[in-house]
Amino acid sequence: MAHMSNTKTFNNNLENKNTSLNIKSIFINHSVTILFVIICIIGIKLSKLPLFFIANELLTRITRNSFLVLSLIIPVLAGMGLNFGITIGAMAGQIAIIAVTHLGVTGIKGFLLCALLAVPLAMLFGYLTGKLLNKTKGQEMIASMIAGFFANGIYQFIFLFSIGTIIPMKDPVMMLSSGVGIRNTIDLSRNVGIKYALDNLLKLPVFKVCLVVALFTIIIYTLFRIYKVKYKDYKKEKFFSAKYITTITICLVIIIISCIFAFNSNHLPSQLKMFKNIKLPVITCIVILVLCLFNILIVKTKLGQDFRTVGQNKHIAKVSGIDVNKVRIIAITISTLLAAWGQLIFLQNIGTLNTYGSHVQIATFSIAALLIGGASVSRATIGQALLGTILFHTLFIVSPKAGKNLFGDAQIGEFFRAFVAYGVIGLSLGLHAWKKRIQFKKVG
Repeated sequence: MAHMSNTKTFNNNLENKNTSLNIKSIFINHSVTILFVIICIIGIKLSKLPLFFIANELLTRITRNSFLVLSLIIPVLAGMGLNFGITIGAMAGQIAIIAVTHLGVTGIKGFLLCALLAVPLAMLFGYLTGKLLNKTKGQEMIASMIAGFFANGIYQFIFLFSIGTIIPMKDPVMMLSSGVGIRNTIDLSRNVGIKYALDNLLKLPVFKVCLVVALFTIIIYTLFRIYKVKYKDYKKEKFFSAKYITTITICLVIIIISCIFAFNSNHLPSQLKMFKNIKLPVITCIVILVLCLFNILIVKTKLGQDFRTVGQNKHIAKVSGIDVNKVRIIAITISTLLAAWGQLIFLQNIGTLNTYGSHVQIATFSIAALLIGGASVSRATIGQALLGTILFHTLFIVSPKAGKNLFGDAQIGEFFRAFVAYGVIGLSLGLHAWKKRIQFKKVG
């Protein structure tokens, strides 16, 4: 009896210790995300901005920036870290925009032509960047950052000095008065340019879209479960699994909330009533959703498995017959191409191209957003990319007003935003190095 009692006590102690370790590891692994959730809540409270304004701005920023953040995932999967070289992809997108604006092709046709012209440029830039990163294995992040600075120098040389001299071009609206070089700012709404070309294709009230998506999810997921349990080799699996019940419950909650806001908002307070006026750019969201599906499906292919193998251990990948250098070049090329398209989505929403500055901060802000979502140098998921985009841009929206209310100066909030972008990258890299050292000590 005494032996049984001692065993029971030992098991309880072990269980308590494991629970304590799990909580501790959750806090350590998600420390950056938890910190930013707290900062965002405090920022919203201090800013005293209406929730409708924050939600509307946030939705615009999510659809504008998510594609760029998602373009960072594949290089992380391939073990190449955070691709600061997406700046080069953004330049490819901007070159396409300058060409299409000069040709005078507008609207969705102009946007699609930009996307098409960006493909060969981005693939060439991605290939060259991949070749460079293969020569600097182990230093990919700093190498891609320097490659971005170098490419920016060439870009500025071409558009400041070569256009109008070496490269013939005559466009008094786009070019400087001297006839040499492109103006600092190009208005993309000129003659109904590509401004909102994608966003304005289809805009619908956000709660009606949520209602349709939730109903669609329930139907598709239920049919999928029926097929899986009945016809696949999953007959031992219960139809009402925990995952299925959770998904259906979340969808039902979304349906109830959407119905209240979309069809019965008269009984709501005036502040909440305004939420039904928020509209969602449906086509832009579908494009982002397609990229999410692409990131999921590519992992299941042979190429995706090669990305994983190379990311986990280059030596084992090489012994297994995988052409490591080729796989790494493909990863960077895909990321650069996606960044070029992401920059097109970003600029058609902004409506103005800052010729020499729009691409400069893209990599820093996208990487900061990804890291805030809980990603690291060696692991990044779609959920982390989207969560990071939400948290990062929530802080961007509220920090100027919070800074003004707290210190009497909105400029402090602006400084805080820049500090956050660079600070979170430094903090995440430090945490990653610290975790690696702990793991190394445990193994050693």
